[in-house]
Amino acid sequence: MELLYDPIRLLLATAKDVLPVIGLLVLFQMVVLKKPLPRPGRIIFGFCLVLVGMACFLGGLDLALFPVGRAMALQLVKGAQAGGNDIWSAYGWIYLFAFLVGFSTTIAEPSLIAVANKAEEASHKAISSMGLRIAVAIGVAVGITLGTFRIVTGTPLYIYILVGYIIVAVQTFLAPRMIIPLAYDSGGVTTSTVTVPLVAALGLGLASNVPGRSPVLDGFGLIAFASLFPIISVLGYAQLAQWLVRRRNRNE
Repeated sequence: MELLYDPIRLLLATAKDVLPVIGLLVLFQMVVLKKPLPRPGRIIFGFCLVLVGMACFLGGLDLALFPVGRAMALQLVKGAQAGGNDIWSAYGWIYLFAFLVGFSTTIAEPSLIAVANKAEEASHKAISSMGLRIAVAIGVAVGITLGTFRIVTGTPLYIYILVGYIIVAVQTFLAPRMIIPLAYDSGGVTTSTVTVPLVAALGLGLASNVPGRSPVLDGFGLIAFASLFPIISVLGYAQLAQWLVRRRNRNE
């Protein structure tokens, strides 16, 4: 946290992480491809923008999103503990909050918007950009809600993940072939700049304040739910659309 109040140190710490990537790209361009860098001035300027942007982004996460997520989790857990011991009635607001956070952050996820727009363009509008985003958002929302239920109950993570991938394997054989690669990519693009900070903060805050839970053992794992369940929801969305088309064709 002290880095946030020293911009120079924050920039240097960010540069230490970014410079190896830039160095690798430059080395590959000049040694392997044996070609000069195109527009070096533009590249240097772009690197400076990336450096400043990443430093501001990381600083903003520590100053805003992580504290907000932890504070919300703390307040919700205190309210749940005051409401009783039943995991459904007492922690109902936590599950609702997790669902809404998962849905809203995914809808606003820039990487998902980009992939959905490209999918609509490549499929000549056979795949709806908004339909895909909503399907992914529902999957993330359900996954995070189930992940918070796992934290509250303390059940092992591997059970949920194992069952989830069994469902994905079965769906892969039944879903339309066109949607399968897109569904698997959808699970990755959801865990990006908007979703991950809030989801991670929610999991850590929840595990830190639920009695008997460990932030290390129970706080992490929500992002795995956010990556897995969108695959299930997108494959299910495609299967439902395929079934509706076949039913309509039979009726005609």
